[in-house]
Amino acid sequence: MDPDLSALDAYLDDRDTDGYLIDADSEDSDQYYLSGFDAPDPFVTLYDGETHLLFPRSLEYGRATREARAQSVQRYVDFDHAELVEEFGPEEAVSHVLAAFCESYDVESVAVPPRFPLKTADSLRARGVEVTADTDGIVTEIRATKTDEEVEHVRTAQRANEVSMAAAEELLGDASVADDGTLEYEGEALTSERVKEEIEVTLLRHGCSLDETIVACGSDAADPHDRGSGPLSADEPIIVDIFPQDKATKYHADMTRTFCVGDPSETVQEWYDLTERAMDAAFDALEPGATGQDVHDAVCEVYEDAGMATLRSDDRTETGFIHSTGHGVGLDVHELPRLSPAGGELEPGHVVTIEPGLYDPAVGGVRIEDIAVVTEDGYENLTDYEKRLVV
Repeated sequence: MDPDLSALDAYLDDRDTDGYLIDADSEDSDQYYLSGFDAPDPFVTLYDGETHLLFPRSLEYGRATREARAQSVQRYVDFDHAELVEEFGPEEAVSHVLAAFCESYDVESVAVPPRFPLKTADSLRARGVEVTADTDGIVTEIRATKTDEEVEHVRTAQRANEVSMAAAEELLGDASVADDGTLEYEGEALTSERVKEEIEVTLLRHGCSLDETIVACGSDAADPHDRGSGPLSADEPIIVDIFPQDKATKYHADMTRTFCVGDPSETVQEWYDLTERAMDAAFDALEPGATGQDVHDAVCEVYEDAGMATLRSDDRTETGFIHSTGHGVGLDVHELPRLSPAGGELEPGHVVTIEPGLYDPAVGGVRIEDIAVVTEDGYENLTDYEKRLVV
């Protein structure tokens, strides 16, 4: 995939800056996106209309020359690092190497991401290279608009996500209810941890992984980011939120369903139906030219008309709809654009979640989440998974 970096070119031209510099490992999504190279240790990427990589050691050099999308790949040794260490010591030698690397491409000024190593910035400045902070995060903004290939990467991750959600739902559906109201499976308590294990194993079998997921029951589900723990109970809402990363492409998906084994309370059922309506309203508002705020407001209208609190109606509320409507998904599971009061204009290629929800420790929580891509004439829902409360 060759990204369209014309916006980065324009950014550098507007600021009369020679290049854009990133010093990070490829867990930093901007680094991975700009360099096109996956490495566990930090390296430097310089963009000046072309992409140039600099590695401290030769360890990744051979693979980078074969796999990276860069026009050039170099190492410290290519800039006489050993001799500089002898002359200046190891710390100062690095600053000379970085400056020589920039000088070799006639780069006298660089912009750097909002989060950038201070030591690297000081080293460059000490050698006469002007360093300015890109407080807008231009590469992050560029990543928000996905190519068709990137959308397919998300779609592939989402298919795996749906298989893992089905495994979780099947496990819940096969559970029995113990005398104390907790769920049992094959003679043992069915816990949040056991359902997460089923999800993670299923994802691994489909080429995906995740560091953690959410299986939260009852009052745990009233906190949108509570991962959940311990035995699961019948007649209580169970929020299952899965956000895997495809191991081959590094792109994420995201989906949430709320299940109840047994009989949900009247309130939980009402909340679920209301949240489905809120989701429909959000999708009705999702189109190019609309803003993330427009989509968020559509959700708030549904909830507020039903008498539920939202952060829009009460910015101090701790119950009701207490988060934004959604977020971008790509190399990061949370990235631009935002479907929130601060959400800007939506464009074709934006991949976003729609995830309304209601929360109260006295009731539990209900959340439903799909993932979609904004298109030229509306949107395409990338999620193909049934919505039902009772399993």
